[in-house]
Formats: sequence, structure tokens, C-alpha cells
Amino acid sequence: MNKTWQGQWALVTGASSGIGAEFAKQLAAAGTNLVLTARRLDRLEALATALRTSHGIQVETFAADLENPAAPAQVHAFTQSRGITIGLLINNAGFGSFGEFHQLDAAREIAMVQVNCAAVVALTHLYLPEMIQRRKGDILILASTASFQPVPFLATYAATKVFDRYFAEALAEEVKTYGIRVCALCPGATKSEFFQVSEMPTMKQEEPAEVVVERGLRALAAGRSSIVSGFSNWFGVEIQRLVPRRLVTSMAAKMFKPKT
Repeated sequence: MNKTWQGQWALVTGASSGIGAEFAKQLAAAGTNLVLTARRLDRLEALATALRTSHGIQVETFAADLENPAAPAQVHAFTQSRGITIGLLINNAGFGSFGEFHQLDAAREIAMVQVNCAAVVALTHLYLPEMIQRRKGDILILASTASFQPVPFLATYAATKVFDRYFAEALAEEVKTYGIRVCALCPGATKSEFFQVSEMPTMKQEEPAEVVVERGLRALAAGRSSIVSGFSNWFGVEIQRLVPRRLVTSMAAKMFKPKT
């Protein structure tokens, strides 16, 4: 159990299910107070009630759809109105879509960029100055092993995760002089609603969300700028550095090509 943020407030986006809900559970168990945000208020409230009862922490919920460009400012205004100082920002919210790009819904692809990238930038820009002023704070950004190579049939999703990883790694170097830690968590296939939402076939080697989250929090507390979750995922990322990118992309296309 990582008690680095015991007694502090953490903001978790996309907290209603999957990896986001697991972040909430592990932080609550370690005594961290929580602000949980996602689209589905009923799920947030159910989770909040369970965590308050089990761990005696404070939990606030705020329904927000990060597809809306105004949502990050609304979330920030909510925490300010409650007098809450966010010590840990977890930019977890995101989604993917699977299939041939030209057949996918354009509005959904653009919304993915908004949630996976623009909202991450906006929330980070809102909370980071406060952390710098205090000379204390941490930010975790959910990236993916998909950020290490182009992924045909997950083209937009993989591209957004490249953005997230590079953004996190660059910020980590920028703000360490202020005592701020930033880390990109790069899981592979994880047991969550991702495959259902993206309409992508499930993969055989899915890591449990609790393992991914524990590794991410440990890496952030240790001051690492990024972590690939799991040895097999790490090995896959490292070995492809020895192969021409065009070949890696071709192999990924064969792996992910939709079955007709």
C-alpha cells in the first residue's frame, strides 16, 4: 500500500470504472481523500459511498464529460469552491476506437483527441501552477504501450497516447526543479471496459487493473518520468527498438487487422 499521499487530496478523472476506479480504491485504502470525476454520476456516487464507509476518507464527486472543452475548467472551479487543494492529479480518463480509420465516426475520433489529449493539457495547466507555488505536487498521466509504435486500426488512439507520454516526460523534466513529480504510466492490455467501449476484441494477456495501478503509483512516488507495466510489455517495447519502424508497423497491422 502506497501511503505517499495519505491525508492529501487526489483528483482522479475517468473514475467510474476500470483503471480509474482502481486508482480511487488504492488511494482510499492508503488514506488519501478523493475528488472523483467522470460522466456517470451514479457510478461515482456508489464508489464514493463504498470508499467513505470502508476507509473513513473524504470523497467528493463531480460529473463532467471531458469531451466538452469547458469541462476541465468546471472541474477546477468545483475543487476551488470546496476549498480543496489537489496534491495528486491523475489524468486517467480516455477511450479508444478500433477499425479502419476511414470507416470510423469522425466526430468520435475528434472527441478522442479532446479527451485523451486536450483535456489532459487543460487540467494539468489548471492545477500545475498551484503545485509549483507550493513546491509540492504530483501528476500521473495514463499513456499506453501503444505510444511506442504506430498501431494500424487503432491509429488515433495510439497517436493520442504518444502525445500523453511525450507530454508527461517533458513536463517531468521541466518541473522537477520545483519539487513536482510527473509520470506517464504505460500499461498494455488491461482488464477494464476499454475493449468493450472501443469495440475491439479482447486480448489474451490482460493485466489486472490493480497491478497496473500499484506499479504506476510506485513509479510516480519514486520520481520516475515513465513506466511500462509488466516485464513482457517492457520487453516488447525494448525489442522493437532494434527493428525498423516500418516493419513494426506492418507487424502491428497484421496483429490488429479486424477479422471479416
